Amino acid sequence: MKRYYNATEVLPAELLEQVQQYVQGVRLYIPIKGEPAGWGVKSGTRAQLAQRNAVIRTRYAEGAGIETLAREFFLSHDRVRKIIGKNG
Repeated sequence: MKRYYNATEVLPAELLEQVQQYVQGVRLYIPIKGEPAGWGVKSGTRAQLAQRNAVIRTRYAEGAGIETLAREFFLSHDRVRKIIGKNG
C-alpha cells in the first residue's frame, strides 16, 4: 500500500473542492478512524521488550550483575538499571 496518495485519485471531486477551501498544496494527514493501537502493539515489539525486561529482572534477582546483563542483552548499564528499578 502506498503511503501517500494524490487527493484527486481517492476523493470525489465535490469533497476535494471542500477540502481545498481549507488547505491547498500541502500534505494532509488523515488519522485512522477509531482508537489507534499503541506503540509496538501490532508488531509485537512491546510484548517482546516486556518479556526481555522480565528476564532481566529475574536474572538480576538470581544474582546476575548489571555488567553481565548489559553485555548479555547489548544494553547500557543505565538502561539495565532502569529496567531493574535501581537508580544507582
